[in-house]
Amino acid sequence: MRHMHITIIIIKKTLLFTMKFAALVLLLATSASAFAPSAKSVAVETRLHETPGKINQKIDLDSPKVVTQEKLGAGDKKVYCRCWLSGTFPLCDGSHAKHNEATGDNVGPLIVSVAKAE
Repeated sequence: MRHMHITIIIIKKTLLFTMKFAALVLLLATSASAFAPSAKSVAVETRLHETPGKINQKIDLDSPKVVTQEKLGAGDKKVYCRCWLSGTFPLCDGSHAKHNEATGDNVGPLIVSVAKAE
C-alpha cells in the first residue's frame, strides 16, 4: 500500500512538472515571435513637417549642411534643439512642447553638461 502511495505521488509530481514545462515552452514560443522578422512590412511616418522628407524648414536653408560646434568648459551646461523649431537654434527654446501637444509627438532637447573641475 505504501509503495502504491509513493507511486501516485511520483506520477502527480511528474504530471505537474510536464504541465509547467509545456506552459513554459508555449510562453517562450509566443514571446519569441515578437522578435522574429515578419514578412509583413509596416511603414512608419517620422517627419515633423509637411514637406516630404525634409525636417529642417527654417534654419540656414542655403547651407548644404547645418553644422554647429561649441566648446563647453568645466561646469557648463547647454540645452540643444532637436525639433528644428527653436527660434534660438541650435539652443532649445521649448518650441517642441507646442509641437508635441499639437501632434502627440514626444521630441525633446539634448542636454549636454560637463562636470565641474575638482
